[in-house]
Amino acid sequence: MTVMPAPDEAANTSRTQVRPAKGSAASPEDSAPIMRRVKDKLTSRWATAAAVIIATVWTVPTFGLLVSSIRPAAKQVGPRSDGWWNFFTDWDFTFKHYVDVTAAAGSQSANLSQYFANSVAIVIPVTVFVLVLASMAAYMFAWGNFKGREAAFIFVFALQIIPLQMALIPLLTLFTQVLQIPPGSYAQLWIAHTMFGLPLGIFLLHNFISEIPGEVIEAAKVDGAGHTTIFWRIILPLSVPALASLAIFQFLWVWNDLLVALVFSGGTADVAPITQRLAEISGTRGSRDFLNPAAAFVSIIAPLVVFFALQRYFVRGLLAGGLKG
Repeated sequence: MTVMPAPDEAANTSRTQVRPAKGSAASPEDSAPIMRRVKDKLTSRWATAAAVIIATVWTVPTFGLLVSSIRPAAKQVGPRSDGWWNFFTDWDFTFKHYVDVTAAAGSQSANLSQYFANSVAIVIPVTVFVLVLASMAAYMFAWGNFKGREAAFIFVFALQIIPLQMALIPLLTLFTQVLQIPPGSYAQLWIAHTMFGLPLGIFLLHNFISEIPGEVIEAAKVDGAGHTTIFWRIILPLSVPALASLAIFQFLWVWNDLLVALVFSGGTADVAPITQRLAEISGTRGSRDFLNPAAAFVSIIAPLVVFFALQRYFVRGLLAGGLKG
C-alpha cells in the first residue's frame, strides 16, 4: 500500500528539494524573480516623473541652441533680433552658419575644421596613453606585491588634491628648458594631459580591478602565468566596462579643455584645439555671435559619437556588482 504525502508536506518537500545550497550560484529561473523585484523597487511613478522633468529641463537649452544655429543672422543680432522660440511662428532658417564655421578659406572664415582635426589628434593619443598606463598601475596597486605599495597608492590619490593651475608654469618650464620639447607641439599637450589624467584614472581602475575575485588570479598563477599574462588575458578583458567609462570621461575632459591647451599649444593654429577657436569665433566685439551655436554643434559631434559607441559598456560598468551576493 502506497502512502501519499499530505498536500502541505508535499509542498514543503518540493520547496526543500529545489532550494539551492548556500553559496551556490542561482539558476536563471531563480535570478529572473530577483531581477523583477529589483526593477520594481527601483521603478516608481515619482521617479519616472522626476526623470522626465530633468530630461526636459536639460534638453530645452540644447534645443534652443540647435534652433539658433539655423536662424538667419538678422534674426539674432541687430534691431530685428528676437528669441529663438519665435522660430515656431517664423519658419525662416538657413544652414549658411555651418558652412561659414567649417569653411577653410577667407579672412572671415572660422576654419573650424582644422581645429576639429587638431582636437582629434590631441584627444585620441591622450586617451590611449591614460587607459594603458592607468590600467597597468592600477593592476600593480591592486594585485602587486612590492614594498610601499599602499603608501605609493595614497600618494597617487593625493595628487588629485593639487590644483591643476599650480603645475602649469613649472611643467611648461620643464618641457621647454629641461626636456627641450619644441613649444607649440602635440608632444607637450600629450604629456601634460596624460599626467593630469593619470591620478584619477588609476584611482577609478584600482577600485574596479581590486574587486576581481582573487581565485581567478591565484588560478592563473598556479598555471604558471606571470603578471604580463594575467594583465593582458585576465585583467583587461574583465575590466572593459571600467575602461570604457574612463575612456568617456577622459575624452570629454580633454576635448572640453581650454586652459591646458592655451598654455602648452602656444596658441598657434597648427596644434590649437577646437575650444580655443570657439572662444575666438565671436570676434573682438562679439560681431559674429550668431556663429557660436553652429560652432558649438560642430564641436559636440565627436563626444556624442564616443559616448554612444561606448554607452553599453558604460552602463554595464555602473551596474557591475550591483546584484552580487
